[in-house]
Amino acid sequence: MAARALSDSEILAQANKALPPDYAPDDDEEYMSERQQHFFRKLLIEWKRSLHSEAGGTLQSLADTPMREPDMTDRASSETDWGIELRTRDRQRKLISKIEAALRRIDQGEYGYCEVSGDPIGLQRLIARPVATMTVEAQEAHERREKISRDD
Repeated sequence: MAARALSDSEILAQANKALPPDYAPDDDEEYMSERQQHFFRKLLIEWKRSLHSEAGGTLQSLADTPMREPDMTDRASSETDWGIELRTRDRQRKLISKIEAALRRIDQGEYGYCEVSGDPIGLQRLIARPVATMTVEAQEAHERREKISRDD
């Protein structure tokens, strides 16, 4: 019989159990130790939950707001606001995909290592951007190549 995948809530409960309440990754620890993996799993899952919650609020807001404003200016303003809100949610949907990919990398033992060089990405960078897949140097080189190809 195949093992059932754990839900985000179960993974979060395991991480909470494994970590002291005030835990923060430290450079003195072994890089991507089990403790650090629990920390980043927890961080990513909580971030994903927060984004889902915001998206639910947006859907509720759109459902509750009248579709047709009587005044043309009010209607234009509302449509602009809805457009901005929907673009924001689309960016967040893409971010959720990156979060899920990061969670998969943790499960596969690849999280925290640059997909280009294989070097450690670094704790401070991962804390600032938990979905990072490259070291700062590799990211800068990638962006330079991207800019050059756009300029051609």
